[in-house]
Amino acid sequence: MSELAIRRGAAPALAVEGLGYAYPHADRSALVDVSLEVAPGEFALLAGRSASGKSTLLKAACGLVPHFHGGEIEGRVGVAGHEAIVAGPGELAAVVGYVAQDPETQVVSTTVAAEIELPLELRGDAPADRARAVEEVALALAVPHLLGRTVDTLSGGELQRVALAAALVTRPRLVLLDEPTSQLDPVAGDELIWLLRRLNEEWGVAVLLAEHRLERCLAAADRVVAMEAGMVSFDGAPGEFLAWSQEADPALTTPAARLFSLAGISPLPVGVRAARRTLEASELAPSVPPGSPPTTVPHPGKGEGRQIRPLAASAFSATAVWVELERDEQPHDVLRGLDLAVGRGERVALMGRNGAGKSTLLRAAAGLVDTVAGKLEVPTGLALLTQNPSDYLVRERIGDELPGEPGMAALRTVGLEHAVDADPRDLSGGERQRLALAIALAGRIDGGELPGLVALDEPTRGMDRARKDDLVDLVTDLAGRGAGVVVATHDVEFAAAFATRVVLLGDGVVIADGPAAEVLSGGWYFATEVARVLDLPGVVTPEQGAAALRGEESP
Repeated sequence: MSELAIRRGAAPALAVEGLGYAYPHADRSALVDVSLEVAPGEFALLAGRSASGKSTLLKAACGLVPHFHGGEIEGRVGVAGHEAIVAGPGELAAVVGYVAQDPETQVVSTTVAAEIELPLELRGDAPADRARAVEEVALALAVPHLLGRTVDTLSGGELQRVALAAALVTRPRLVLLDEPTSQLDPVAGDELIWLLRRLNEEWGVAVLLAEHRLERCLAAADRVVAMEAGMVSFDGAPGEFLAWSQEADPALTTPAARLFSLAGISPLPVGVRAARRTLEASELAPSVPPGSPPTTVPHPGKGEGRQIRPLAASAFSATAVWVELERDEQPHDVLRGLDLAVGRGERVALMGRNGAGKSTLLRAAAGLVDTVAGKLEVPTGLALLTQNPSDYLVRERIGDELPGEPGMAALRTVGLEHAVDADPRDLSGGERQRLALAIALAGRIDGGELPGLVALDEPTRGMDRARKDDLVDLVTDLAGRGAGVVVATHDVEFAAAFATRVVLLGDGVVIADGPAAEVLSGGWYFATEVARVLDLPGVVTPEQGAAALRGEESP
């Protein structure tokens, strides 16, 4: 009998029976007759489209539903021997750790160390025990250098890691995570998944993880639970899930599985390692498709040996730009002599590790952050979507956020016209992100006059692949109408889908600048799943990969 089967003999970490729930004033239920169990030490992945009920299920498992949100609930939720519907989040905090989709809404302390230590203080742990636990979890999540920082100086990704540390510091029996890698760079995202795998293998911590970027975590999961319209639509092993998703909802399929499906290869792989082994066993030899190699886009001051092409009319230019932000009452250089130019009509993915300066650059372009040296120009105006969608939501009705026909046109573009009478706070994380995008571009999406630069900061947080495809279409349309579009993102698959050019930042400077197919292939972390499977120059999408496996010209 397997170790997991033995664990299943113990009392479940989470037991949900016949759970139904509707938010206050909602016209339909968020959860419908949901039943599932998560065993001690099990790693369960929660999949599904935006607004399918994933976040609501996690909130029910930690007591926020219904104790914080209100509404009508029926059924049973057992968490490590506690009745969650009766106990509420305060009592459950001792046995369950929860990380919300918007970590900025969870943080309540002034400093990072105080935020991580707070759950231990509330539990009454001794000072020495608290100090050791904080140090251990900080090391595990690579944030010891942040302990002395104030939380308002953190980047989005740094804040997400701090929220994770606070959830894990009590060593809970059950950890609930809602899109925990959405703001993490590829290295930090991979490290988090394997930390969770180690916790449930070595310490018996059960993990229930809701995620849209399944390629990041599918190989680590014991099991996948898929949801649709508030109901469980699939519950089984990762390999079985891929086969099911091919027929039931291809938007849930990973890039590597789509690559194999297009190439007619089986079985569908649950990760890069499985894919490479299958290719080796089948003796398939992918080759670089015929055609011209990609041409590198020049970076100012680093053009030697590169083919120069003329830039379009300028949408944005930065010359030797320095930005200092105060950190713990001391100035800190976030951008350090940065040079960058973006032409109108370009589609640029701005990438780099957490804290590299991506958000600061976009905020400086919008005039929200002052430069201390250098020259920054946005000659034809800018529209900015910041990282936190809540910044844009100030009214209690979506129709009031976006009134009139221009507002309705914006809602139609992001697929929210059906929710015109809803409260923005009742939306899923992905829906709030789409609503913020509609607000930022209202009056400009449907034929209105565009600014020269459209800047989007992590716009795909909480979005499923189908909605990301819609965003790709929107970005392409905006660029086709003459706007330069710059998107700061950690999502390499999304970058490969929309970008013609990738700019990689590191420690406040540009360290790489070239065509997306060149930058997103041939690497370890800033590479798509298909690129890591095939390791071929310029091959980054499933369609390109399938063509390479067949020896055909890339689409």
